[in-house]
Order: sequence, then C-alpha cells, then structure tokens
Amino acid sequence: MKSAQETLSPTRVKLTIEVPFDELKPALDKAYKTVGSQISVPGFRRGKVPAKVVDQRVGRGTILDQAINDALPGIYSQAVAEAELQPLGQPEVDVTRLEDGELVEFTVEVDIRPEFETPDLSDIEVTVPDVTVEDADVDEQVEALRERFATLTEVERPAADGDFVTIDLSASKDGEKLDVAQASGIVYQVGKDSMLDGLDDAVTGMSAGESKTFQTQLAGGDLKGEDVDVEVTVSTVKEQELPELDDDFAQTASEFDTVDELRADIAEKLTRGKRIEQAAEARDAVLEAALEKLDVPLPETVVEAEIASRRQQIEQQLAYAGMTMDAYLDSEEQTIDEFEADLEKRVRDSLVAQFLLDQIATDSEIGIEQDELTEHMLRRAQQSGEDPQSFMQHMVEHNHIPELVAEVVRGKALATLVEDAIVKDESGNVIDLKSLRGDGSVAEGDEAASDDA
Repeated sequence: MKSAQETLSPTRVKLTIEVPFDELKPALDKAYKTVGSQISVPGFRRGKVPAKVVDQRVGRGTILDQAINDALPGIYSQAVAEAELQPLGQPEVDVTRLEDGELVEFTVEVDIRPEFETPDLSDIEVTVPDVTVEDADVDEQVEALRERFATLTEVERPAADGDFVTIDLSASKDGEKLDVAQASGIVYQVGKDSMLDGLDDAVTGMSAGESKTFQTQLAGGDLKGEDVDVEVTVSTVKEQELPELDDDFAQTASEFDTVDELRADIAEKLTRGKRIEQAAEARDAVLEAALEKLDVPLPETVVEAEIASRRQQIEQQLAYAGMTMDAYLDSEEQTIDEFEADLEKRVRDSLVAQFLLDQIATDSEIGIEQDELTEHMLRRAQQSGEDPQSFMQHMVEHNHIPELVAEVVRGKALATLVEDAIVKDESGNVIDLKSLRGDGSVAEGDEAASDDA
C-alpha cells in the first residue's frame, strides 16, 4: 500500500491510497466465504462453493464491494498512522480507481487536528475573589442546624410567617376543577415562597378550618402560565420552636462541647468550600487567559456537528423537564439568536481548549495510571446516578474508554497550567493552589511537598 497526502486547508487533508490486490486477498477470501455460505448451489455444500461459481451466481462486483468495504477501515487506519495524522470526525471516502486483479485506489478527505505553536503561558496572571466567611454566613448555618432540631407545636391562632401549616389545594379554571392540580395534606412553611405565587399572602392570617381562594399561575403542565383559581384550606397551624443556642445544644447537635467550637468548625467548613469555589474560578480564569493567546483554526464541519449535538441535548433535557425552547429562552431572557451565538462560542472555546490541553499533555508527557481512570469512572457514574459496575461495563462495551482517558489527561494538563500561573485574590495575596487539597483544606510545609510528590 502507498499513499499520498494533500493539504486542503489547515484543518483538512486528502489522502490518495493505492492498494495492490495482493493485500486485498484476505478480504476477498472472507467475502467469498461469507457470500458462499449464503447461497445454495446444487452439487456443492453450503460454504464450499468455488469462487468462480459464486461470481456466476452473484457477480464479481458484489464480491469486490464487500471485500473493499471490509478492508477499508484497516487500510484507512494504516494510512492515517503512516501520515501521523490526528483525524477528527468521519472521513469521506471514494473509490476512484478499480482495476480487478491489479489495484484499488481510494481518496479520503478528513478533518484533522490543527497544528499550532503553544504560546508562552508562563506569564498568565489572574485575579479571583477573596475567600471571606462573614459572621452572617455562620449564623445562617447555625440557624439551619437549629431548625433541624426544632419542634412543632400545634397552636390555635392564625398562621404567621415561619409557621408550618397543613393545607389542601384545589385549582380550577372557569369554574371547572383541574384534576391534575389537586393536592391534600401538604405541609408548608409560611414565608418560604417555594410553591405557588400568592400562597404565602393567602395563608397568612388563616386559622385551622378556614378556606380562601386566590388567583395564581400554574408552574407546569398543559396550563403552565395560565391564570387559575386555587382554593386553599388550612387544617392545622403549627409553631416552630427552636432549641436554645447554648453548649447543651452544641453537644446534642454535634461532636463539640461548646457553641464557640461548633461555630469555629462551621466557619472552617465554609472556608474550605469557598477555597474550592475560588480554585474553580481560578481554573476558568487561567484557561480563558490561555485561550486569548491562541489563534487556532477550527474544522467547520466538526464545529457544526458539535453545535448540533449540544443543541439536541439541550432540547432533550428541556423536553424531559416539560419545557419548550421558547419558555427556556424567556426564563434566560435570551433571544434565539443570542442563544445560538452563545452556543457557538462555547463550542469553539471548548474545541480550542481541548487542542491546547492535549498539546500541553504531549509536551509535558502527561500520562494516566489505572487507578486514576478507575476513580474518574466512579466519579462519572456517581454524577450520572448510575451503578458503577454497569457504567464501567457500558463504557468498555461501547469503546468510550479513550474518551475517559482523554478527560483525565486534559484535567491533569489543566491542573499543570493553573499551578504554573500566578493567581492572586482581590486583596493582592498570591494563592498557592498546589497546596490545596480536594476537601478545601491547605497542606503546609513538608506536608505540601509530600502531597506534590
């Protein structure tokens, strides 16, 4: 086999491949055997029909077509490997010359990964928000903890803000009850504004046994957004009693002996969480700064295919949630043109980021260990809510392992890029992301060096 390469653009090439018939012999033999086993010829056992007889029955062209189709994937892969190309997407293949018994010539056009010089990324400097935990943040968590240990006492008075009411709801339109909008025995906290618009105003001041009708709009279903009348009936009113915030409460609700220790632990956990958020913002900012240094040509067919794929995913998710694209655009306060422009920009940035991180991984000889791949698959399974064993089996059976490997390698390349950048908070302090652990804690001194190792 011999091949010649022609560059059509920075992201597309054309390969002309000539294959002698000698190299097609295994595929021809297989084609004759396959077709011969599918036909019945008097005097011959099925599968033992001579090639000449098969040609007479089905035609030589049928055999050649099947042999070429069977051999083509291997021929294409060999030609791509010899040309040291990194193809993207599906190739366009044409048989341009066929001399039976002599040779077959193919032309293949395919998009390829663009070649580019990695710019100097050592001078990237970004600023991210400070990590600050206010007393109000801690107070909010303490109050949430107290609510978990609160008790509810039924009271004989009108419902007020913060009370828990048990209610029945019955929606109707034009005087006819809506079967899909009936509910009973709902426990609702007044003031949460977490159900229907107008419900808080309606139940505030109502006592057990009272009913009231108010107008609102349904949040979902066929009548979403339309005005309906809702009758609310209160069956019980309960007052929430929070436990005293003292050392006894700290010992009951946690492993700490005092409120001060409890608050200190909450503050530390909030700080860790904000450090993780800060690191994520640093990652995004560094990658964005790196992309601004690049001018990488992109294969338009790949871009268009990725845009179409992502648009389809969004539409499927919206359909699953019972929302139309128009409703989604209204909720995001976007026009369809703005949505399409934003989608295209995200796709283009994503592709350039992949190319950059792949190049960094190659230059830095970044590899992957089996335990890293396993951990990544477990994380992906958890995120998707699937059984880990089933997820892994699916990935293997559908040949998705190379994609998962690429995700891990790109993640490690991005980590290298971020750690080499200068990251400062808004107060001007340099942030050492190398010392940040996965739980948001910070390793110090010898411990940090050990973590690096």
